[in-house]
Amino acid sequence: MKKGTPEDPKGLIAEAYRIDGITDAECRSIFLDWALSLPGDAEARPLIEVLLARHREEGHPMTAVLREGMARGGAPRRRGGASGRRN
Repeated sequence: MKKGTPEDPKGLIAEAYRIDGITDAECRSIFLDWALSLPGDAEARPLIEVLLARHREEGHPMTAVLREGMARGGAPRRRGGASGRRN
């Protein structure tokens, strides 16, 4: 099993760039999986910056998703316990 990098430990983002015909929705799903797999103390924004610098493919849906992640202030955070069950 191939290991990723500190910015992409599971290699999810890199793999998204290798999938021919990947859709925006699939990229958003991969991004969410990536974000939820980050350690709790990790800052998503600097990691996204590194990933954007590494994968400079204009017009690729994952590039757009990463840029959207930067514009929205980073990645979503998982909320567990009672705070995660409140509506």
